[in-house]
Amino acid sequence: MVAAYRTRFLIALDLSAVVLSLAVAFWLQTSSPWMEPRPFMWLTYALLAGGVGLFCTLRMKLHLRIWQYAGVSEMFSILSAALWTGLLPYAAVNILFGWNVPKLILLHHMMGMIFMMAGPRLLWRAFCDKFSTRRRKGSHRALIIGAGSCGTLIAKELLQNETVAVVPVGFIDDDPYKKQLSVYGLPVFGGRDDIPRITETEDIDEIIIALPSVSKSQISHIINICKSTKARLKIVPDLHELIQGQGAVRRVRDVSVEDLLGRDPIRTDLAHIANYVEGKTVLVTGAGGSIGSELCRQIAPFAPDKLLLLGHGENSIYLIEMELLNTFPDLRIETVIADVQDRKRLEDVFAKYRPQVVFHAAAHKHVPLMERNPSEAIKNNVFGTKNVAECADLFGAERFVFISTDKAVNPTSIMGTTKRIAEMFIQSLDKHSKTKYVAVRFGNVLGSRGSVIPRFKEQIAKGGPVTVTHPEMVRYFMTIPEAVQLVIQAGAFAKGGEIFILDMGKPVKIVDLATDLIRLSGYEPGIDIDIQFSGIREGEKLYEELLTNEEGLSSTVHDRIFIGKPMQINRTELEFEIRKLEQVLGQHPEQIRAVLKHLVPSYRNVS
Repeated sequence: MVAAYRTRFLIALDLSAVVLSLAVAFWLQTSSPWMEPRPFMWLTYALLAGGVGLFCTLRMKLHLRIWQYAGVSEMFSILSAALWTGLLPYAAVNILFGWNVPKLILLHHMMGMIFMMAGPRLLWRAFCDKFSTRRRKGSHRALIIGAGSCGTLIAKELLQNETVAVVPVGFIDDDPYKKQLSVYGLPVFGGRDDIPRITETEDIDEIIIALPSVSKSQISHIINICKSTKARLKIVPDLHELIQGQGAVRRVRDVSVEDLLGRDPIRTDLAHIANYVEGKTVLVTGAGGSIGSELCRQIAPFAPDKLLLLGHGENSIYLIEMELLNTFPDLRIETVIADVQDRKRLEDVFAKYRPQVVFHAAAHKHVPLMERNPSEAIKNNVFGTKNVAECADLFGAERFVFISTDKAVNPTSIMGTTKRIAEMFIQSLDKHSKTKYVAVRFGNVLGSRGSVIPRFKEQIAKGGPVTVTHPEMVRYFMTIPEAVQLVIQAGAFAKGGEIFILDMGKPVKIVDLATDLIRLSGYEPGIDIDIQFSGIREGEKLYEELLTNEEGLSSTVHDRIFIGKPMQINRTELEFEIRKLEQVLGQHPEQIRAVLKHLVPSYRNVS
């Protein structure tokens, strides 16, 4: 009922504008349009203009538009309606009746219609905008970084969306031509260097980074400037993600630690990857884990003939299977519940499916936990890898990619040492096999199970304190997707025996990571949430390395992947030492560590 009254009111308003503006046009030209000899001309003209005006109003759907959100298209509709409502009656009375109506009447008529039709609507929109902003005066005050198309879209939505408890205050933009100008009545305060000052003077609660097409390094630089403020940080995702969304404001998310890394997207050689994955049977061990599941997600688009998901935990394997089936319904998937320590079971799997490409991600990786359970680390990381690698050789796999870690370099932990032995074993096996064996070594991945970021987030959610082992603790970090993308890419470069080292960027202090995460969560470190130092845990070292002393470093065609020089390893001697390692399983940790030290002379026990 309300909508019907509103429609009738708008139609009546537009018809009134047509007739009244025509009367004003005649009056301006003749001073008395209703006096002789003009009344017939005026009435005829008015009837024609009213009929055409009604038709144009309905045709342009002026009565159906929500003028609270009026924009360029709505104004264009009014201009079009006024143009045709002015021209058609003018042409009719001049051509059909032979009247010589002055052109100024046509001009005044069209100008009057535009003013009378657009004026009330724009006043209504201005009133709604002002009323909406006032009503949300208690909301958070937001500063938008980027006065381009994305930033202005965010501002427009925030101004019009009454359900969002955020009111935009202004923009920051490095373009000097935009400084001191305004968009939607909001000022452009200045460039990025002005962010701390503006945040303080304008009492900003929230900063929204609306630069979806800017490089990751630039975003990282802007985030570092914003970190000096007390405002909560939010960011608009990349353009592809924004296009997929239904509303710009809905796509705004909190700034994550990943954004701080400041690395641009990885350049992938799709042709080389497709050559060794497409149409092949691909096996991923540890497919339910953080790295293994991401490997499955990124391998699936390259259309393998069959993707084998092997894991020990049934729930995690089930989850990744359901996700892949939903995303890639045509992909042939086989789920295999198996333990890599079970040699007979692995031989059955390899005999049945004959995988051509193997990604070995199954491992025990938690450093302090493996210090307390050294036999389990050895059984899984050394003998499990040995089982999978030998089955790949026995059943003719083309390529074997082993997921290693920077903790294997000059290791101080049981976990790192077991990974180093696994590297040595596949390098020795490569010399006597038709299978190409390679290892890919990288540092910590953000968000993986057991990693520091989820633990910090839990501690922040509980109100702190956030515990850091040591103020000088430094680690290399990479996101799970980019690490896995480089792993798959490195597999394309395999000639056999290489250890590929991924460019992890600059190392990050863990205490800085904790501080950033507290700030990004909207708290002040040391005031709202404390940081406590708990001491270095068993097996940990302050600094991680990516190369042993014996390994040189050479580049590949990819700017983020390097090769450590293959070491000369005698397989017979290595097999003999591994058998000795098997004999000490379950014995006192010191006996186990002594054998590990003999196998990996660079191993230093810091427990």
